[in-house]
Amino acid sequence: MAKTLDDIFDDDDFGLLDTKPTQTYNKTDEDRLIDAFEEINTFYQTNKREPSNASMSEYTLASRLKELRNNEHKKGTLKAFDRFNLLGDYTPKIESLDDILDDDDLGLLEMEGDQSIFNFNHTPKGPSRDTADYIAQRTSISDKDFEKYEVMFKQVHRELKEGKRKFKEFKNAEKNLKEGNYYLVDGLLAYLEVADIDKVLKVNKSGDRVRIEGRTVTVFENGTMSNLLFRSLGKAIQKNGKLITDVIDGGEKELFQNAGVQYPESKEAGWIYILKSKSNNPDIKAIQNLHKIGFSKGEVKDRIKNAAKSATYLYDEVEEVASFQIADVNIQKFENLIHRFFGDARLSIDIENNGYRISPREWFDIPLPIIIEAINLIVNGNIIEYKYDRDTQTIILK
Repeated sequence: MAKTLDDIFDDDDFGLLDTKPTQTYNKTDEDRLIDAFEEINTFYQTNKREPSNASMSEYTLASRLKELRNNEHKKGTLKAFDRFNLLGDYTPKIESLDDILDDDDLGLLEMEGDQSIFNFNHTPKGPSRDTADYIAQRTSISDKDFEKYEVMFKQVHRELKEGKRKFKEFKNAEKNLKEGNYYLVDGLLAYLEVADIDKVLKVNKSGDRVRIEGRTVTVFENGTMSNLLFRSLGKAIQKNGKLITDVIDGGEKELFQNAGVQYPESKEAGWIYILKSKSNNPDIKAIQNLHKIGFSKGEVKDRIKNAAKSATYLYDEVEEVASFQIADVNIQKFENLIHRFFGDARLSIDIENNGYRISPREWFDIPLPIIIEAINLIVNGNIIEYKYDRDTQTIILK
C-alpha cells in the first residue's frame, strides 16, 4: 500500500524532519528610545539630580530629556519606565477603543479564569535591558575631572580634521586595543586610559590557547566613563566603531622614530633609572625636585656604587628612587628623547671640584610622578602628543 505524505510525516520516528526556526532579535525604534531614556535614569540614580545644560559633559543628556518632555507621543511610550518622574505628568488621549483598552490601569477589563491561551511559551525573547550593556555601564564624570579629557578630545577632533589622524577599520583587539589610544564607538570618541589585563590560558575542545582577559577604564567625549571588560570593549569597537591612528607628521614623526620604539632591530636592553642626590651642598639641597634621569645596561646599584667620585653624580652619594627594565629599544635614542622632552627643566648649575668646574647635563628639576608619566608615554608611543610645562610642572597636550 502506497504511503501518503501524512503517513511519511507521522512515521518520522528519528525526528529527521524536525526543524527549529532560527531565532533572531532586532531592536525596534521603541527599544532604542527606551535605552536612550535609561541613560538619563542611570544618571539621575547615580547623581541624585537631573543632567545640566551648563555642563559640557551632561549637555547631551539634558537636551535629550528636554526633547522627551516636549514630545507627548514619546512620553506615552516612556512613562512606564519613568522611575523618577523625570518626564512630568502624562495624560493619555482617549480617541479610540484601543486607547480605552490600553488605559485600563485598574484592571477592570481583565478576565478571570484560565489565561493560558495568552501565555507565549515558544516566542523568542529579546535581550534583557538589565544585562550588562556597555551604555548602561557608563557613569558620569564630574566637570572638574573631565576638563583634561575635554582638551584631549578637542585636540583629536582638530587633528582628524587636519588629516593628522585617520580612521581605520578595527580588528584584533589583543593587538590594537592599547592604553593611551583613541577609538570611535557608536559615534563617540573614546580614550582607553587603563587596560588592567592578563594573559589567561583557555581550555577548549579544539585546543588550548592563551587569550587576554581583564577590565578597562574608558573615557568618552560625552563626559562618561565605563569599566568594560577588555574583550567586550573590543567587540563594541569592531561592531560599530573605528580605530583612530596616532599623530605622526613632520618633525614629530622624526622625534617619535628617534625614540627607537618602533624599531625591532634595536635589541638592546637595560634600565631606566631615576636618582636623587644626597649632597649637602646648599645649592643642590634647595632644589626640591632635583632628579637625575639616566640609563644603564647593567644593574643600577653597580652603576652608582662609586657615585661620590664621579662628576656625573655631582661628586656625592645618590639614592635610587625608581628604575624600570626595558628591552627591544635603542637605549641611546630613548635617553636623548626624554632629555629633549624635559629640556626646559634641565639643571643649570656649575659645581667646582679640585679646581675644576662642571655643568651636569642629566639632572632635572621635575617631580618624580611626572618623570614616570613621561616614561609611560614614550613606551606606549604617545609622547609626541604632549609637552612639558615648566611653569606648572605638568605634562600637557601640545
